Amino acid sequence: MSLVRRASLILLTAAALAVAGCGPEPETADTVPTLPAQAVTQLVSDLRHNDLAGYARHAVPPALHARLEQAWSEGRTVWPLTELPLDDRFPSFIAALAEQDAERKLVATYRRQFAGADAELRSAAKTVGLFAAQYVRGEPSYSEAERDHHAQLIGVFSDWAQTAPLGDSRRAREAIPQLVSAARATGLAAPDAFAKTGMDRSLRRLGPFVERLKQVLTGYGLNLDRALDSVDVSLAEQTGETARVRIRYELAGEPVDAYVLVQRIDGRWYLSDVLRHAQAEADAPAKAPASPALAEKLAAVVKLQGRPRVPAPKPAAAAAPAPATAVSPDAAPVVATPAAEAADPKPDPQPVAKPAPKPAEAVEPPAPKSH
Repeated sequence: MSLVRRASLILLTAAALAVAGCGPEPETADTVPTLPAQAVTQLVSDLRHNDLAGYARHAVPPALHARLEQAWSEGRTVWPLTELPLDDRFPSFIAALAEQDAERKLVATYRRQFAGADAELRSAAKTVGLFAAQYVRGEPSYSEAERDHHAQLIGVFSDWAQTAPLGDSRRAREAIPQLVSAARATGLAAPDAFAKTGMDRSLRRLGPFVERLKQVLTGYGLNLDRALDSVDVSLAEQTGETARVRIRYELAGEPVDAYVLVQRIDGRWYLSDVLRHAQAEADAPAKAPASPALAEKLAAVVKLQGRPRVPAPKPAAAAAPAPATAVSPDAAPVVATPAAEAADPKPDPQPVAKPAPKPAEAVEPPAPKSH
């Protein structure tokens, strides 16, 4: 799948969990959330203030955070980027953007495949939205709360992508250089750069890149900061060490109303689904080659939608069928190869015309003997 298609997919899915960011602000003493709703509010604040490292620190207990740092350094995870769709493509996305001459290549590819293709892009956005909704409904790793929240986000995001000016060449020429320069500034383009840099430092370096991505999305009508500013958090119910929190906000002009589950560990509240995913990432073995999961399926959908139409070739004149040759059922099949033919050329036997029989010569009867 081309880099522009990957960029379009990320534009089409990156806001699904509202991960936006600018460069992290100076660290301050962490406030321990003593109420369920405070845990959610703290993570929203981290995202709004563009502190991805702070989000990772607040989302899990210290012991689990240490295990995730170790798994990151061993190349087994890129959590919390795994909370994004296409997380397995994120390092390669950064590397491809930072390539030499990437800006020229991207602009040329965009002009060739996407410029002015508004109808095709709208169709692709609708198709991807339908597919993603179906995927979320059947994905066993999601809780019911996640399925409901993600389904709402997918619907809102698909509607936005169908009206966003993704085929506008002027916007693309402005957006691509911004993403290229921001990717190069991360210093994370080299192979294994994420693992070698470590989780905390990598997340800090990614802050300015995600800030630029957020600005690009705003230029296309998707303001993530406005969505994060609109988040309203309230306690729905609490039973001992677990609780359910309601979150309401507006994304791309449409309301989202969902619930998240939280739980208390050592006096601090954490989002249950985030904890579950983080624990799975900490326990994950070394990554095998990617299987055809959501990323590949989405790529295939977009590739089909964006494929240029090629006129069907005209049918060639039908060749006369070769005469059938009777073969004995017991005969072994013989395959003629070019090498064999060259070594022992045997022209097809030609019928030999038999000479016509000569006409009988007239024989005169012997003359009678004289006596």
